[in-house]
Amino acid sequence: MSEMFCFQCEQTAKGCGCTVAGVCGKKPATANLQDELTGTLVALARLAGQDPSDHLRQVIISGLFVTVTNVAFDDEAIREQIAEAKELALASGGEQAPKVLDMQSIWNAQDDVRSLKSLLLFGMRGMAAYAYHARVLGYIDDTVDAFFIKGLRAVGEEHTIDELLALTMECGQVNLKCMELLDKANTETYGTPEPTKVTTNLVPGPFIVVSGHDLKDLELLLKQTAGKGVNVYTHGEMLPAHAYPKLKAYPQLKGNFGTAWQNQQKEFADLKGAVLFTTNCIMPVKPSYADRVFTTEVVSYPGLVHIGEEKDFTPVIKRALELGGYPEGRKMTGINGGETLTTGFGWGTVLSVADKVIDAVKAGAIKHFFLVGGCDGAKPGRNYYTEFVEKSPKDTVILTLACGKYRFNDLDLGEIGGIPRLLDMGQCNDAYGAIRVALALSEAFGVGVNELPLSMVLSWYEQKAVCILLTLLSLGIQNIHIGPSLPAFVSPGVLNVLVSKFGLTPISTAEADLQKLLAK
Repeated sequence: MSEMFCFQCEQTAKGCGCTVAGVCGKKPATANLQDELTGTLVALARLAGQDPSDHLRQVIISGLFVTVTNVAFDDEAIREQIAEAKELALASGGEQAPKVLDMQSIWNAQDDVRSLKSLLLFGMRGMAAYAYHARVLGYIDDTVDAFFIKGLRAVGEEHTIDELLALTMECGQVNLKCMELLDKANTETYGTPEPTKVTTNLVPGPFIVVSGHDLKDLELLLKQTAGKGVNVYTHGEMLPAHAYPKLKAYPQLKGNFGTAWQNQQKEFADLKGAVLFTTNCIMPVKPSYADRVFTTEVVSYPGLVHIGEEKDFTPVIKRALELGGYPEGRKMTGINGGETLTTGFGWGTVLSVADKVIDAVKAGAIKHFFLVGGCDGAKPGRNYYTEFVEKSPKDTVILTLACGKYRFNDLDLGEIGGIPRLLDMGQCNDAYGAIRVALALSEAFGVGVNELPLSMVLSWYEQKAVCILLTLLSLGIQNIHIGPSLPAFVSPGVLNVLVSKFGLTPISTAEADLQKLLAK
């Protein structure tokens, strides 16, 4: 019997599943606790009743988020989540003891059943991250919350292949609503994103690097660092924060540190600043910088200081002041040597110049749009996305979002009639914005989305990418190219359905794929 089983992320061992230790750094005990948490959430969903409390829904959402890759490495923190879920399940069931689902029954199920239940579960885990962030800002949707309960029940029930496939498509449809909710939460709270140039260089003095997706945590840190001589830099998925008017108004928000999340162990080594992880994307912390890393919200790692619900970031600020930063600043670049990143081309900005875009297409100045986005990762083969963008013809426009953009977002691709050829639309959840843009272009040209000169070339790593893919498929979007490898949890039978019904295609080479897609 294996010590653990996990195949939810792209880098899983041998492309099949991690059974001895997680490639992400997760230990078997941690993986098994996450399975126990998932099984307990299934039990809780079964006992939830017709009108579940908001507390119960919050426990389910945070519990699902905890099981996303690169979120929780601290066993004690996961045990606390399990205990809370079990206590709530017991209270919800009255005399009925909660029957925790043994996740081995899923991992050892018939191939197509295992595949579809995994697709559903992992999609819900990704969607839970978005629902969690929206809740932090006070935005809740009953339809979204209800689906978590419905989907978790289905994971523990007997269903036909057709029923499970329908549930995965429903997950995609509900995730669109969830991403719309988070988009509304972010823009109503912090303003509509504006195109903004962000430096990769550091100024002299103490600083804090903030990683993750939680804009509320960044806002609170900015408020608490005001007037204290501590600068703040974004990292990874936090880069789009620079485009929100209410966040960019803070003068100590100086720039973006480093590149994508998977380079943190190298980029954080002997760092002269403090680091705060607000969501997923934390890697096993190296001793050379462990004394300056802090976590908050659902992120946990053994031995690190965790900032709790009181959100007092004093320990982070104090550590930054102790470290002192770099006396003369430091020049840093993106992966391709550029020193400036431009972000903030959300759907509001893009649609505000839609007439120019449409005119450019009609005049033949723009021949094709490529959405090149998704999660980045450490596995070889991801240079494909850099090559793809570099080799894209000068009469094409690249839309990008999520941390996969770090492969090429420091490149200067020029403009077409005043429209930048590279448009950074934001975080992974901003796939909602890309969908809105695609639907608007579809309406403007009087054709279906699949008839537009638009191709989607996506990279995936973890479960937020899974729920976005389900959303795109549920909208009937065809011929998506995905890489660098196909998910291990997609069985041959399920893959055949996805290929025949949606034309889902693995990436090949940048040149070959460009030639094929431009012939569309």
